[in-house]
Amino acid sequence: MPSGRRSSKRPYGRPHEELDVGRVWGNRARIERGPRGEDFYVATPRPTDRTFVCPGCQGEISGELPHVVAWPVESIMGAEAAADSRRHWHTGCWQSFGRAR
Repeated sequence: MPSGRRSSKRPYGRPHEELDVGRVWGNRARIERGPRGEDFYVATPRPTDRTFVCPGCQGEISGELPHVVAWPVESIMGAEAAADSRRHWHTGCWQSFGRAR
């Protein structure tokens, strides 16, 4: 006897739903302008036991310390690709991103 599980899956011909940043990040994500005029979502993540590498200084970021996560609002490959490119930054590195030191 077939189970009812298959009926909950997305039909093949139906497109994916658009990524809803508000649903994923709630009110924690804001939009900031990047150094070349592009817009980024920026959020402060919840504490975690993971460790990340900051793309600004290549230093480690403990997930327990305050830092930011940033990703482009738009991507040539779509919203999901933009969200997949999110990176964890030291707050100071993000604030100086693209600016001469």
